[in-house]
Amino acid sequence: MKRRSFIQNTGLVGAGLLLNKASAFAATPDTTFPIVRVPAASRNFSSKLVENAITEFSANVKNKELAWLFANCFPNTLDTTVFHTIKNDVPDTYVITGDIDAMWLRDSSAQVWPYMQFVKQDKELDSLIAGVINRQKSCILRDPYANAFYKDENKESEWARDRTTMKKGVHERKYEIDSLCYPIRLAYYYWKITANTKPFDEQWQQSIKAILQVFKDQQRKENLGQYRFQRNTTNATDTQPMNGYGYPVKPVGLICSAFRPSDDATLYPFLIPSNFFAVVSLRQAAEMMTAIAKDQGTASQLLALATEVESALKLQATVDHKVFGKVYAYEVNGYGSYNLMDDANVPSLLSLPYLGAVKNNDPVYINTRKLVLSETNPFFYKGKAGEGVGGPHVGKDMIWPMAITMRGLTSNDNTEIRNCINLLRTTHGDTGFMHESFHKDDPKKFSRKWFAWANTLFGEFLWKTYKEKPQLLS
Repeated sequence: MKRRSFIQNTGLVGAGLLLNKASAFAATPDTTFPIVRVPAASRNFSSKLVENAITEFSANVKNKELAWLFANCFPNTLDTTVFHTIKNDVPDTYVITGDIDAMWLRDSSAQVWPYMQFVKQDKELDSLIAGVINRQKSCILRDPYANAFYKDENKESEWARDRTTMKKGVHERKYEIDSLCYPIRLAYYYWKITANTKPFDEQWQQSIKAILQVFKDQQRKENLGQYRFQRNTTNATDTQPMNGYGYPVKPVGLICSAFRPSDDATLYPFLIPSNFFAVVSLRQAAEMMTAIAKDQGTASQLLALATEVESALKLQATVDHKVFGKVYAYEVNGYGSYNLMDDANVPSLLSLPYLGAVKNNDPVYINTRKLVLSETNPFFYKGKAGEGVGGPHVGKDMIWPMAITMRGLTSNDNTEIRNCINLLRTTHGDTGFMHESFHKDDPKKFSRKWFAWANTLFGEFLWKTYKEKPQLLS
């Protein structure tokens, strides 16, 4: 992803405290919050069910600031980033990330994911998500190694000079395992909830076969594979070494990912959280190919690959840490080298239960979580405004709200969940929205004022908490 992130600095010092401290921004009945949501007449899409959820939350949650944030953040994807049309009874939905006019396979899936729970009662929302699935399958068939696409299929990328095979309509060609997993996740749960099989036509089935072929290719059993990528850049994380193939791996059954979910280059190509995600996605795809396409041959290949990757994870993914015990590495190379860290972007090690890859009471995950949420993780930051996971993409001392949200979504501890909510409430920089990141000492210093995934994910977290543990929102 091009470094479009910016830092906004108003010169004011943030008043948030560390995660385990009381908030300095506690809302009071006299607090007033400005209208920052897009006016109704200017919204890209509206769902009655989502609006009803906002009304219900606002009526029952006493904390007015949380109610204000939910009303701003939860519908942000619908309000500002979706472009939905229907042609010849076929829905099509193009989804931008926010301040970047391109559709990432990952982001678009994640942005509409929190609305999935409403599709059975909302035909328009059903059509919107079916449209995302339809566009994603055409994107994957255009180039299964690409991560982001334009609405205009004839548009030439600003990255056309990248040393890789660029096609028109492709915004960026950073191959990432998760870019191919997210569309499967979206399709699978849409099918499970609606029982609608119309989007899963021959084109969709071909996209699944393309994903299978990419994953097999990137096991690199016989050669370096079909993908390579280099860019003329001053950012090491925006390109791959070794003539664009990345550092060597020993074929052990895992799948290589040239880039992380942050769009930053991997250090060791076997990216562990993404391989976990692939196991889940391959099995979901196999179930769909069996039930919908009646293609047992492809389904068998998908299941075989899932089993192979899962077996390889058992042998390659864990490391014995002298403090935390057995933990999951972030990246490995099959030769015995490993990278102990976590990144804020999802899939991350922290997010594995959220993606259905491991249980949050799994002993190795618990140990890993302790490492990730400590200063043993080089990208865990703690300061005057709060604490949380960041990553190389924005830089040192920048905490990502997405990681704080994921910490809450994967926790069973009521105190931890409440603290995550309070921290997010106190670090929006008086904007009413979540951001890509904020400085550990000053939430007024943030990147990307319009980042829909972070907004909608936070809304998902608040709604889940409201439904399951409303007392934590007081």
